[in-house]
Amino acid sequence: MKVLNPIPCQSEKHLTQLASVGQIAAGIAHEVRNPLTAVKGFLQLLEHESNPEYINIAQFELENALTTLNDLLQVSKPDQEDEQPQSFLIAVELESILNLFQDKIYDIQINTSYYDTNTPVYGKKNQFKKAFFNLIKNALESMNESGALTISHFAEGNEVVVSIEDTGVGIPNEKLSLLGTPFFSTKDLGTGMGLTQVFSTVYQHGGRINVDSEVNKGTKFTLRLPVRNDSKNRGVKQLNLTFEETSSIKEYFLANKDIFEDRLLEEAINVKDKIDEIHRIGNINLLSNAHKLVLLIVEEREHELISFAKQEGMAWAKYSLTIAFKLEWIQAIRRTVWDFLYNLDINKNNDHSSEFYFTLEKNINRQFDQFLNSFFIQYSRYKDELLDAQRKLLENLSVPIIPISRDISILPLIGAIDSFRANTIEDKLITEIGNSHIHTLILDLSGAAVMEIEVIQHLIRVINGVSMMGCKTVITGLRPDIVKLVINSGVTFEHVAELKGTLQVALSDYLGGNTL
Repeated sequence: MKVLNPIPCQSEKHLTQLASVGQIAAGIAHEVRNPLTAVKGFLQLLEHESNPEYINIAQFELENALTTLNDLLQVSKPDQEDEQPQSFLIAVELESILNLFQDKIYDIQINTSYYDTNTPVYGKKNQFKKAFFNLIKNALESMNESGALTISHFAEGNEVVVSIEDTGVGIPNEKLSLLGTPFFSTKDLGTGMGLTQVFSTVYQHGGRINVDSEVNKGTKFTLRLPVRNDSKNRGVKQLNLTFEETSSIKEYFLANKDIFEDRLLEEAINVKDKIDEIHRIGNINLLSNAHKLVLLIVEEREHELISFAKQEGMAWAKYSLTIAFKLEWIQAIRRTVWDFLYNLDINKNNDHSSEFYFTLEKNINRQFDQFLNSFFIQYSRYKDELLDAQRKLLENLSVPIIPISRDISILPLIGAIDSFRANTIEDKLITEIGNSHIHTLILDLSGAAVMEIEVIQHLIRVINGVSMMGCKTVITGLRPDIVKLVINSGVTFEHVAELKGTLQVALSDYLGGNTL
């Protein structure tokens, strides 16, 4: 087993630091130089030819360069991030992060083992959420479309221990010591900044990391975080907000719109990186909608609030957007609203405000809950309608009754026919014969897979029912394997239907060679 030692000796630590400096320098030269070179080339082209496409490409490459630099700055100077430390439960955050990977849980086996879940740690919660998100994302990506992800949580002494283990491709021994170095990645298209953020966050909070890995067997990250129940800096954060004594709550929020957005993005750590993607997929502007939601709530426009929630529910269902992102986003808006109201209370310094704010809190939380309820009801309703429409479409595709004349129709059965599909055939066929007055039904089985004897017996009963309605059945395309099954089972189509070798023969006999 290969193990990454989290506490190297002084000489090793010094050498590692020097190697990291060189790695960072090489990474910056590679990651920033290339997009800037592209920008320079396209700008030179613009000197001779005005083409908006060149400008778009130049802007895209500049954004790549700025993103790379921003990632590096966040890792190298994390204290610049204006986030207050707080006490929180890691197990709760792990569960919420797992919900963000719903598209993977059907392919990957997820195993969780949580003990001592009420043991809190103290630190910058959003940094930890991003770190755990990166570790889980890397683990899932290392396993492609199959494997097992195991997450455990327990307390040991004065530490909370979290392990995230996968059965993926593993990491070569010679590369373990480079994990956490900016711009070093074991993935072809990776930048390494995700793991750099993980190591940086853990070390800044006095924690430790062990990495066990074996090629083609998997990797296990074990994080040990100190338990510290500090009470300092807890609670709602004081903000530098614009305030006028005569301002309404609506005017107060509008005057501090930019600060509201900044605070909201700090709270919604897992969603903020998805804002552009959600806008691109569903044309949903999360920030604009957040402001709209807040104004509807503080102005108590409940009818419009419910209508807005229904619109949102339908949009998220229509474009199959991850519902966990929406839930986290709304809860982040709720927390940000209460940060603002707390600061409003401080500014007013009203000795008689307790009853007012108790009533306000109850009313605002009720409206947030009402929005979420209306959202989820509409989301579920749209999904149910969509599933129903898809089910009906599937039924039509699985029982494609094709009219070829006023009295004659063809039912070609293709693929596997199980008991559920046999029931669907029965319902659709009996209904269609009654509605369309079909006199002759050509049932073509040339494309059907091998059927169980129970399904064949069901089809015989259906054909008997068809004959009771005055419709004659002609069976074509019986393959040798189906014939053998019929012979061995002792059942027969002979007395319930006319048999023809091929569909072409049946069409020739019944249409006189004119296959309309």
